[in-house]
Amino acid sequence: MTDSPILDQPGAVAAPDGSPDPGVPWHFGDPFAEQRAAARSVAVVDRSHREVIAVTGDDRLSWLHLVISQHVTGLAEGAGTEALVLDSHGRVDAHMVLAHAGDTVWLDTEPGARATGARGETQSLLDYLDAMRFWSKVEVTDGTAERAVLSVVGPGIGELLDRTGLSIADGEYAVTGTGVLVRRMPWPGVAAADLLVPRDSLTEWWDRLTGSGARPMGSWGFEALRTEARRPRLGVDTDERTIPHETGWVPGAAHVAKGCYRGQETVAKVHNIGRPPRALLLLHLDGSADALPQTGDPVTLAGRAVGRVGTVAQHHELGPIALALVKRSVPVDAELVAGAPERTVQASIDPDSVPADTPGLGREAARRLHG
Repeated sequence: MTDSPILDQPGAVAAPDGSPDPGVPWHFGDPFAEQRAAARSVAVVDRSHREVIAVTGDDRLSWLHLVISQHVTGLAEGAGTEALVLDSHGRVDAHMVLAHAGDTVWLDTEPGARATGARGETQSLLDYLDAMRFWSKVEVTDGTAERAVLSVVGPGIGELLDRTGLSIADGEYAVTGTGVLVRRMPWPGVAAADLLVPRDSLTEWWDRLTGSGARPMGSWGFEALRTEARRPRLGVDTDERTIPHETGWVPGAAHVAKGCYRGQETVAKVHNIGRPPRALLLLHLDGSADALPQTGDPVTLAGRAVGRVGTVAQHHELGPIALALVKRSVPVDAELVAGAPERTVQASIDPDSVPADTPGLGREAARRLHG
């Protein structure tokens, strides 16, 4: 995909090499002020590098219900949800956000999203979904050239949407409008919404939003707020072994009671046992270090690897923070070290990020039986 035209806006700085957000602004000169604007008023973020897939046809909901992890047979028009594609072992291949508008279900996902095919080969998410249509009355097409994602974040989004003619009722994932789809989101901040705008009107909508009071914010600020909210990002906060329970994608993106779908056996088993092997935690990093860890670096305890670093961010209030997949057996007050040998820093677990242990249906049934 070509670079976003928003990079031509005043003050826009492109992301560095190796960033998971190529082709869109990294920041607009002051990433901490941008985060403060999102926390206190409203900011707009160019996320037009996300891939968009359109699913149409009479069987679009019943077919999607069979190939993704979420329950969508009754997904109302003007509603949406999150969903995953899992491999046969229940490991996460792809994460997407859905919006059902008119006769189309729009899926937006990470740039370069991939999935495991029937023969174990890796293919684009679009190709995977298209190969799964069989005799269903559906069409799966690339919608990236048609729609682009802009995200607005902050407590002032209600007034912003009013001023731009995009008002919607309160509630997650509501969709409205003929030219722009507006989807309320529960993250990355106290209030947020994704706008799926016509791609050929991307700059026009950016100017309209910033002219109505939204401060431009780059991916740096968005990622910092997402990290604070402990919301995972596929391919950054996950590895090839990640299952949905480890990242908190159950039940928001993976349904535990719907009919069979690929990987469902693992989802149900871990749900019944009640304790996945790892958990996605928020780490506070030593800000005095010369270099911060990078995505994929190990997290160690007493010299032993106990986790993997995901997103690393500079937050306007919390300082350097990171998400990490850490073994559930690690004590909350453990003195951890994050990073490769040339860039190790002290790290501590945010206790509020530790998920509560649940007994699981199987364990609870055994306890009651023995009791």
